[in-house]
Amino acid sequence: MIRATLLAASALALATPAAAEDFVIVNATLAKGDGGDPIQQGVVIVDDNRVVYAGPQSGAGSFETATVYDVAGRWVTPGLVATLTQLGLSDVAGVSESNDTRAGGSRFGAALDVSPAINPSSEHITVHRAAGITRAATDTLPSAGIFGGQGAIIDLGVDGSPITTPRAFQLVALGETGARISGGSRVASFVDLANALHEADAYAKGKWDGADAVLPRADAEALGPVLNGSQKLYVGVERASDIRAVLGLKASYPKLDLVLLGASEGWIVASEIATSGVPVIADGLDDLPAAFEELAATQSNIGRMVKAGVRVAINAAAMENPRNLNQYAGNLVALAKVPGASGLSWGQALATITSVPAEISGLKGLAGVLAPGALADVVVWDNDPLELGSVPTMVFIEGVKQPLDSHQTRLRDRYKDLDETALPEAYDW
Repeated sequence: MIRATLLAASALALATPAAAEDFVIVNATLAKGDGGDPIQQGVVIVDDNRVVYAGPQSGAGSFETATVYDVAGRWVTPGLVATLTQLGLSDVAGVSESNDTRAGGSRFGAALDVSPAINPSSEHITVHRAAGITRAATDTLPSAGIFGGQGAIIDLGVDGSPITTPRAFQLVALGETGARISGGSRVASFVDLANALHEADAYAKGKWDGADAVLPRADAEALGPVLNGSQKLYVGVERASDIRAVLGLKASYPKLDLVLLGASEGWIVASEIATSGVPVIADGLDDLPAAFEELAATQSNIGRMVKAGVRVAINAAAMENPRNLNQYAGNLVALAKVPGASGLSWGQALATITSVPAEISGLKGLAGVLAPGALADVVVWDNDPLELGSVPTMVFIEGVKQPLDSHQTRLRDRYKDLDETALPEAYDW
């Protein structure tokens, strides 16, 4: 139950406890992550690792015994949800021995399961946790074949067991990437996908002939949950015609739980995507084409798709660093003020990095939102979280207050007061 301790705002930066807390946050500028506007004088009540109330102070009732954090008007949001990432899969990207993001030499594709390889002690996880990211989808990237394998949903907490949902989704690359992997043509990549689904269907029905099959048995077995809809299929496509082709897969396989990844030209077919009910994980702000399949890229892509009724999350993998998620969401707010452009409201933009990616990840109502029953993933910010330069001052994951230091911050603190007189004479700032 909620414990009796009162903490002043001046204590916010003190060392954090290792165990889960029952607590109340008061005097917050509260953004619930549900697409709505921020609430002034907001209150969040957490009990037994869950949110039991999030809203205006007038509706909070009494909380006589509680650890109370008075945040003095600071912003409070749900933890950010990053999708798609390779968090926990590498230490030094340029050192192959420490990099598990690709399996280019493997004969397997769809059967690859990322879960055993995720390192909860990775500095990439600690850095992104300090940026307010509490949950992420992580997966290996397609390289030996068009399938990247089975991704996992992880939390970025310090408890050492990061896997929230193993084998949560399957990743497949089409478009130019899939064409390159399959032999140089979209024609080949679509045949690869069609054959894979056909062989997986035969395997599920006990009609698979291993001697005549293209897929390894493990891959055919791994695609069974995709066919029956119990595992999501993330499909990487950019061009409008490729998007239409992917949406057409449901005519042959109606149980497919599709998610479009990339979709730079999604605005062209936004009404068709909305009608299909397929969500999109889109690049944050493509204002110029980076490839021929993105010739119609526009910075208004996400705004136009959302306006058409498409559920859109921001694609963390498309950015230089997933910890910039809130910056890209803020860009969409600014875009709404540009004449002729299509952006998002503040609440809509926050939802693209909280509740929408959580829903896509199978965590609807559990993460990315502050509402009764949700896991207590809560972030307190020093300023508007969608403004450049804002940083978290407190991060809770399932009610556990997280450390915000990392190898980077320790190096900063170690050298920030370096005596410049000790530098070589030729050194000049």
